[in-house]
Amino acid sequence: MYLVSNHLELSTEKFKTLYKKRWSVEEYHQSLKQNVSLAKTATTQSNHLFASLVAYLKWEKLKWMHKLNHFALKAKIYWAAAKAAWRELGRMKREEGV
Repeated sequence: MYLVSNHLELSTEKFKTLYKKRWSVEEYHQSLKQNVSLAKTATTQSNHLFASLVAYLKWEKLKWMHKLNHFALKAKIYWAAAKAAWRELGRMKREEGV
């Protein structure tokens, strides 16, 4: 991966520091769009925007508690939901057979 800048006076370390800050903003926006459905909102839906931001803060709290990123948390939740669905399906099949 190559990083470029038109700011030629920046030292390598300063450039890396700025890039890391910029990248964390990119991760924030990507997570808002993909994990809390911000991209699907209209600008007039301020309640949805507020709820999306609250959901993002909850994702952040979970991220720090479990030491996982947002996408790993989402995968973990989906996996748990799939396992619960299979258990319920098995229970329903057993009841059907009775």
